[in-house]
Amino acid sequence: MRGTPTVSRALIWIVALMTILPFLMALMTSFKTQMELFQGVFTLPSSLNFKNYVTAWQQGHFNVYFMNSVLVVIPVVICSILLGILAGFGFAWLKIPGKTVVAALLGLGMVLPSEAFIIPLYHELRWMGLTNTYLALILPQIALSLPFTTLMIATALQQVPRELVEAAVMDGASRRKILWGLLVPAIWPTLSTLALLLFIWTWNEFLIPLILVNKDELRTLPIGMMFFQNKNTIDIPVLMAGAMIVILPLVAVFLVFQRKFISGVTEGAVK
Repeated sequence: MRGTPTVSRALIWIVALMTILPFLMALMTSFKTQMELFQGVFTLPSSLNFKNYVTAWQQGHFNVYFMNSVLVVIPVVICSILLGILAGFGFAWLKIPGKTVVAALLGLGMVLPSEAFIIPLYHELRWMGLTNTYLALILPQIALSLPFTTLMIATALQQVPRELVEAAVMDGASRRKILWGLLVPAIWPTLSTLALLLFIWTWNEFLIPLILVNKDELRTLPIGMMFFQNKNTIDIPVLMAGAMIVILPLVAVFLVFQRKFISGVTEGAVK
């Protein structure tokens, strides 16, 4: 029994190394030259040479792709959370006819893969004249995020003590004040976790930008990385630098908000 914690820690470290090692290898390769790459995969670069990043940023148009990803991610996260708060409040605290049916439809929307509706979605947006626009990247991803956002926020709102809401009602507080002044601050860790998840999902979205946009000046980072990879199959260090441009923002955002993410995930379990 005493050896069980040691074995568990060893397994955790092994899994952690297996997860981190490919990332570290790609990071090291992004600073290498072609000659250093031929010397061995595990050899360290002689210096932190950012020439590969400059080449990928300029020749691969990653400056355009990066800005497009930012312009898509920010409105998707903000609008999804705001709409999810309003819808979640209705599901959690208001009497809505057919609430169970709507919740079942939202659950179906969570499990339905994008491949199942991407073709009719393309024709619908084309009929509306929205293909090859930022709205073609933003609106569908907001719609795809709403089922999960609504149900997650509704669950968090239901965990707020009913006595607090009843006391606010007795004091004459309006629904708007109860929602934004009482309930939203109470579920702030959940909202932070949700914002982080939406950021990661939207940043990594591949199918929707691939199908709905074919202009290079509107492509996001994952699509730009695919085309950049097809053009640079020989220069591996530059290719790894492009991959790091895509990955490092996700790593930075997660490291900054990891405490809020963990607290938001464990909050529901504790309650």
